[in-house]
Amino acid sequence: MKEVSAGGVVFYQGETTEFLMILDHCHKWTFPKGKVEKGETYQEAAIREIREETGIDGNIIKSLDKVYYEYYHPIHGKVEKEVYYFLVEAKNYHLKVQESEINRAKWVSLQEAWETQKTSGYDNNLSIMKQALKELGYQNFK
Repeated sequence: MKEVSAGGVVFYQGETTEFLMILDHCHKWTFPKGKVEKGETYQEAAIREIREETGIDGNIIKSLDKVYYEYYHPIHGKVEKEVYYFLVEAKNYHLKVQESEINRAKWVSLQEAWETQKTSGYDNNLSIMKQALKELGYQNFK
């Protein structure tokens, strides 16, 4: 089975730049994302999923890479997953978590976002985070 999702590295530009992180049901910190619905573009799905999961509306700034991975579903068996990511600037700051989809959401500093992805996130998200930071002018994160 193949599944296609879209999501975003969401940032808010206030006095400092903050990044939106979500804690998924597998207890990993990641970026908001979800399945692309029939008739929807990847961009539309990303904006909808971010809004549904966190209450944040945003504007897509740039396309980022896509990631591929596999997981096991108890009914469908092996699932091949493809996720299209975008760099998204948040229009609002107040979070409203959709608890049926995610456990938590929080705004974090650039450094905390990077460290969280390295220590408590998914390995394939590091390249997406690095690409987003580069697009925002931050070059030296390792």
